[in-house]
Amino acid sequence: MRTPLDPAAPQEEAVQPCRNVAGSWLSSPHWRRTAKGRHVTPSDAPLVELTPAAADLVRQLRETHGPLMFHQSGGCCDGSAPMCYQDGEFRTGDSDVLLASLAVEGVAERVPFWMSRSQFEVWAHTRLIVDVVAGRGSGFSLEAPEGVRFLIRSRLVGG
Repeated sequence: MRTPLDPAAPQEEAVQPCRNVAGSWLSSPHWRRTAKGRHVTPSDAPLVELTPAAADLVRQLRETHGPLMFHQSGGCCDGSAPMCYQDGEFRTGDSDVLLASLAVEGVAERVPFWMSRSQFEVWAHTRLIVDVVAGRGSGFSLEAPEGVRFLIRSRLVGG
């Protein structure tokens, strides 16, 4: 497995952009309005990306556990870290927003990335970069037994 993202390295070279399913932005009811009633469009929706280390870990977890999903709640403890589950293991609902369906090379299906609506309101103007660092989180995320954990690095987008 590759080492986590070097903070001194140029970020643009260190991330792999993940694309959303064509047409999914506005066809999903989660994208019609934010909790404050603001319409979300592809031009102001946050991007979600994976570092190469995170993509490697997703491939490894997919091989072991099958189709995957991410959810970030913004709750206490590790709730502010993206949690990786078997797809469908974490129930999403009206209080969640589907940010992206990540295309990861070597993974047959896309990996949905969900965030709680309240957390989305805080992060709406950022690019979310999923990375991996050494250490165990305290949640139920699938990578915990591997001795690593996912975390979010972010960048402001737009103006």
